[in-house]
Amino acid sequence: MSLRVWIWLVSLSVLWGGSFFFAKVAVAELRPLTVVFGRVALAAFALNLSLRLTGQSLFRRETPWAAFMIMGLLNNMIPFSLIFWGQTQIASGLASILNATTPLFTLVVAHLATRDEKINVARVAALLAGAAGVTLLVGPDVLEASSGLWGQMACLGAALSYAFAGVYGRRFQSLGVAPMHAAAGQVTVSAVLILPIMLVVDRPWTLPAAPSSEVWAALAGLALLSTALAYVLYFRILAAAGATNLLLVTFLIPVTAILLGAAVLGESLELRHFAGMALIGVGLAAMDGRIASLLRGAK
Repeated sequence: MSLRVWIWLVSLSVLWGGSFFFAKVAVAELRPLTVVFGRVALAAFALNLSLRLTGQSLFRRETPWAAFMIMGLLNNMIPFSLIFWGQTQIASGLASILNATTPLFTLVVAHLATRDEKINVARVAALLAGAAGVTLLVGPDVLEASSGLWGQMACLGAALSYAFAGVYGRRFQSLGVAPMHAAAGQVTVSAVLILPIMLVVDRPWTLPAAPSSEVWAALAGLALLSTALAYVLYFRILAAAGATNLLLVTFLIPVTAILLGAAVLGESLELRHFAGMALIGVGLAAMDGRIASLLRGAK
C-alpha cells in the first residue's frame, strides 16, 4: 500500500477506535437499536447535506439502491446491532479483540469470492501475528475473566458481517460510485431499514428519562466522526487497496485507543503494550510486503 493509503488507514483506526467509547456511553441510557438508528440517521443527514452543498445528490435515476441496501445490511445494520448488543454483555476490551478477527474472516471470504485476494501462508502468518498482538495489547486476562458467551458470539458475528461487506463493497468502484456517494448511500438505506425495527423492538418513547447531554454528544461523535467521515475514508481505502488490506484497521484500533489513553488521559503504558504493538507491526509489515521485497533485493 502507498504512504497515502497507510495514512488513511491510521486515520480510520482513530475514528473507529472512538466508536467503542462512544457506543459504551450511549448504550448506558439508550437501547442498542436506538443507538444504531441515531448513528446512521445522523450520519446520513450529514453526508446528504454535504452532497447537496456541493451540488450533488444521491437521488438520481442511476443510483444503485439495491447495492446500497445490501451494503447497508452487511456493513451497518447487522454488525452495529450485534456489537452494541454485545457490549451490553461483555467488556469493550474483549469486544475490540473479537473485532480484530475481521481480517481473518475477510481473508477466507475474499479467497472464495475474488480472484486477486487469495490465501497464502505469508498472509495467514501476518494476520495471526496481528491478532496475537491485539490480544496481548488489550490484555490476555480479559479472555480468562470473560463471560457472556452470547455477547462474544454477537461480536464474532459482526466481524463476519464486516468481512462480507468489505468484499461486497469492492463493486462500487466498478459501478463508478464515488466514496462520498457510497458512504451516504449505505447509511441512508440503513437508517430507513432500521427505523421500523427500532420502533417496534426498542420503543424509545418508553425510556424512563430523556438522554443526558453526554449521550447526545456520544451519538454525535459516533455519527459524524466514527460513521460519516470514517466511511468516506473506508471506501477510498477499499478502492485503492482491497478488502483484506482495508480491514487491517481492526488491528490498529486498539493501538490508537491505548495511545490516545496514554496521551490524553495519562494512562500508563506497560511492557505488554509495547510487545503487542510490536507484534501488530510485524503483521502489518508482512502484509504490506515492502520489507520482504527489500530483503529479497538485498540478497
